[in-house]
Amino acid sequence: MARILTTWTPEDKQFWEQHGKAVASRNLWISIPALLLAFAVWMVWSMVVVKLPDIGFSYTPNQLFWLAALPALSGATLRIFYSFMVPIFGGRRWTAISTASLLLPAIGIGFAVQNPGTSYSTMVVLALLCGFGGGNFSSSMSNISFFYPKAQKGTALGMNAGLGNLGVSTMQFLVPVVITFGLFGSLGGEPQLWVKGAITKQLWLQNAGFVWVPFIVIATIAAWFGMNDIASAKASFSEQAVIFRRKHNWLMCWLYLGTFGSFIGFSAGFALLTKKLFPAIDPTQYAFLGPLVGAIARPIGGWIADKLGGARVTFWTFIGMVLAVFGVLASMPTATSAGSFIMFMVMFMLLFTLTGVGNASTFRMIPIIYLTEHQRATVGRDEAQINVDAAKEAAAALGFAGALGAYGGFFIPKSFGTSLAMTGSPSAALYGFIIFYVSCILMTWWYYSRKNAPMPC
Repeated sequence: MARILTTWTPEDKQFWEQHGKAVASRNLWISIPALLLAFAVWMVWSMVVVKLPDIGFSYTPNQLFWLAALPALSGATLRIFYSFMVPIFGGRRWTAISTASLLLPAIGIGFAVQNPGTSYSTMVVLALLCGFGGGNFSSSMSNISFFYPKAQKGTALGMNAGLGNLGVSTMQFLVPVVITFGLFGSLGGEPQLWVKGAITKQLWLQNAGFVWVPFIVIATIAAWFGMNDIASAKASFSEQAVIFRRKHNWLMCWLYLGTFGSFIGFSAGFALLTKKLFPAIDPTQYAFLGPLVGAIARPIGGWIADKLGGARVTFWTFIGMVLAVFGVLASMPTATSAGSFIMFMVMFMLLFTLTGVGNASTFRMIPIIYLTEHQRATVGRDEAQINVDAAKEAAAALGFAGALGAYGGFFIPKSFGTSLAMTGSPSAALYGFIIFYVSCILMTWWYYSRKNAPMPC
C-alpha cells in the first residue's frame, strides 16, 4: 500500500468511484476510533473530579471546577497549532504521533489518583496534558476534509466528528464501571476506600486513566500502518495563514464556538452542575447521555446539512438552543421550589442534540465558503487548482474554528462555577449563553441564510 498518495482528485467522479472512495473510507474508519480515544482522554476529568472528594482529596469546589475546565483550555490552545500540522507533517504521521501522545495523561492520571496526598499542582499539570486529546480534533478534521469531494464533506466530517465525539459519552459510561473493580489485577494498584456513614466501598479510580492505554497503543499502530498522506495536501504555515485575512474565518469561529463550544462545555460541566443543583442525584449515572445524543446527532446533522444547506440548519439550531436554555432555567431549584430534575435532564438532552446538529452544519458551511470564494476569483487558475487551493484553506479554517470553538469547554464550566460562587445560582451564566446564541442567530441570518446573503452556503 502506498503511504503517500501522489494523485488525489476526489472531485473527479471516475477516480472517486474506482479508487478514491475505498481509500477515503479506510482513512475515515481508522481516524474515527483514534478521535474517539482523544475525546475520552480529553474529557476524563469530568468524571474523575466527581469522585476525588470521595477518596480523600480535599480540594475545594472551585478547584474541582478548574480541573474540569483546564483540559478544554489547553486543548483549545493546542488546536490552534494542530490546525496546521496535517499539511506540514502529513495526515498519517500526525494522526499516529498525536494519538500516541495520549499515553502521557492516561498513565499519569492512573498513578496520581492513587495517592490522596498528590499535590494540586500535579493534578493541574495532568489536566492540562489531557488537552492533547482536544488538540487532536482539529488535525483529524483537517485531514479527513482532504479525502472527500465537496458533495460528501458534510457527511464525512459529521461521521468523523460525531462518532469521535462518542468518546465523551463512552468515557462517561465506562469510567463509573471500571473504577468499581480491579481491572488490571495487581498491576493496576491498590483500591481506594470510599466511606459514607456506615457504608464503605472500594474504588479503583486509577482505572479511569489506565483503561485507555491498550486502546491508544492499538490505534497508534493502526494509524501508522493503515492511513495515508496526500502529497497535494502539503502546505507550509504561511500558505495556510491566509485564512487569518478571511472575514468568514472569524465569523465561522464565532458560530462554531456556539455549537461545538456548547457541546464540549456542557459535557465538561454537566455532571458537577447536576450534583450542585440536585445533590440527591448521582450524576455519573446520567452524565454520559448528553454527549451520547450530541455525538449521534452530529452525523445526522451533517446529512441534513448536505440536503438542506448548512446555513439554514445552523440558523434554526441556534433558535432551538435559546429555547432549550430557557427550559433549563425553568427547571432549576429556587428558594420556593425544588425544581424538576426530569425537566432539567430533558432540556439538557435537547441542548446536546442541537449542539450535535449545529456542529455538523457549521462545519459543512466552511468548505463551501472557501470554494465559493476561490471560484469568485478564478483569474489565471483552472478548476483543479481552484479545488486544491480551496481545500487547503478550508482544512486550515476547519481546524482553526475547531480550536477557538473548544474554548467553550473552558468558559462554560467556569461560568457555572463563577456564577454559583457570586450569586449562588448558575442562572447568570445561562442568561449569558442566551445572549451569545442570539448573536449567532443574527450573524447566521445576515451573512449566510437570508435571501441575497453575501455568502449563501
